[in-house]
Amino acid sequence: MKVFTDSEAEQNLSSVLDKASREGSVRFRRTDGQSFILKPEVRPASPLAIKSMDLGFTREEIASFVREGRDRPE
Repeated sequence: MKVFTDSEAEQNLSSVLDKASREGSVRFRRTDGQSFILKPEVRPASPLAIKSMDLGFTREEIASFVREGRDRPE
């Protein structure tokens, strides 16, 4: 993990953020010895982002299934 002084990080913020994005985190060390870790925010995946499956149906067959389901009496 790359360690930056607070002044280095301040002067090169864009490159520090890029490095954190590529490597997962960077560490800052202040002149008083205190250190901090900067990590990119993890974005949760959308619940709608699912893998598709090829079931072998044509568009026409799928449309027919939908029509059939709509035509059923309740």
